[in-house]
Amino acid sequence: MTETETERAGFPAPDPAAGPGGPPDQGEVADPGEAAARATEAILRDTLSGTRRGVVVDSPPGAGKSTLVVRAARELAAAGRPLMVVAQTNAQVDDLVDRLARADPALPVGRLHSSDPQPYDPVLEEHPAVRTSAKPADLEGLPVVVSTAAKWAWVTAGPGGAPWPHAIVDEAYQMRSDALLAVAGLFERALFVGDPGQLDPFSQVGAEQWAGLSHDPASSAVATLLAHNPDLPQHRLPVSWRLPASAAPLVSAAFYPFSPFRSGTGPGERTMGFATASDGSPTDRVLDEAAEHGWGLLELPAGHVPRTDPVAVDAIARLVCRMLERSGWTRGERSDEGTLGADRIAVGTAHRDQAAAVRDRLAALGAPGVTVDTANRLQGREFDVTVVLHPLSGRPDATAFHLETGRLCVLTSRHRHACVVVCRAGVPRLLDDYPVTEPVQLGVAVDFPDGWEAHQAVLGHLAEHRVRAW
Repeated sequence: MTETETERAGFPAPDPAAGPGGPPDQGEVADPGEAAARATEAILRDTLSGTRRGVVVDSPPGAGKSTLVVRAARELAAAGRPLMVVAQTNAQVDDLVDRLARADPALPVGRLHSSDPQPYDPVLEEHPAVRTSAKPADLEGLPVVVSTAAKWAWVTAGPGGAPWPHAIVDEAYQMRSDALLAVAGLFERALFVGDPGQLDPFSQVGAEQWAGLSHDPASSAVATLLAHNPDLPQHRLPVSWRLPASAAPLVSAAFYPFSPFRSGTGPGERTMGFATASDGSPTDRVLDEAAEHGWGLLELPAGHVPRTDPVAVDAIARLVCRMLERSGWTRGERSDEGTLGADRIAVGTAHRDQAAAVRDRLAALGAPGVTVDTANRLQGREFDVTVVLHPLSGRPDATAFHLETGRLCVLTSRHRHACVVVCRAGVPRLLDDYPVTEPVQLGVAVDFPDGWEAHQAVLGHLAEHRVRAW
């Protein structure tokens, strides 16, 4: 796309000297740590000293989003500005409270929870300064209170009946705009932090009748916020500390063309290998390819197969087992890296029945302890190695669900060292041949890159690291 074509498609022309809302010379800083520090300081400056009601931060995978949220919360609390923190799931809330308590053990933090049995992670009870309650009144006066958007929606007012001076909304791109509307009256100013490349907000109810409207309840909180406040300060975190140098360029180009980022490590700073030599099988050869280059594609014979493709399920399980049998190892900047254990390997799928089939096969092969889940549940998590079942593998069609860029982005961006993709042959041709069937809706911004382009970009790169299983 040329600059003019980009603008016609509804996107601002990219500024080569800066990412959206970022410091002017952010992209020119050679040291990734310095680039990240500059971006963080600019974000905190707008959050603590700015006059606008909102600040938006785009964060690529593994860019230190949670670290930013914790630091911003601590600095606001230190400045005597009480704040509420909004996350999207109970797991995210518990993680943030635990991180805050570890970063500042003396900081009083409230964990507002539901009335369900065991409503929060018991690890929070290890922190003396953390107070938990299902009643907002019990947490009044605390400098920081954290809860889910769903729980905050039942709160009618802030401390003393007045709005909270500040709020931090974590995973803001995964928050629906109707959820933001339900809590917007509780705070005066907010910092919105999220990953624009991840999965879109989920809705169980069809919202087609509102598509294209600025108040579409199914759109993300950030999209609606910026539709009504286009001049809000926007920043981006420019460095991924999770993705290795082998992965960041592909993920950035395929999923973040207008907010590019780079890896916090350079080529060769992370290595991976196996104590046992390859047996020459396709399974071992693709593992060696991934260990050397960071990517591997195990290509199965073409064919239209059931969603729980038994051949693909078996191939994934054997990849995991061989990693463990060959005593895999990793080396990098972290002191805790070493043996590649089952807890540092994950399997990602598009559907829950696929994940269940892989779990059953791993159990039959005697390989427990490996995380196996869908992209939705792996979102936000990090592992040393991931094995991914391509969403379009063995399919006769390309639906909007399977083409969604956020799903593929999540699956290919969870790893610190290597990602192995398992896929039936023929997907590139499927992408070329299958027509667009989704209706065109007036006023709806065009997604870029679209599913076809993102999938082709990823598969084109993986083709360089392909090992055929036949």
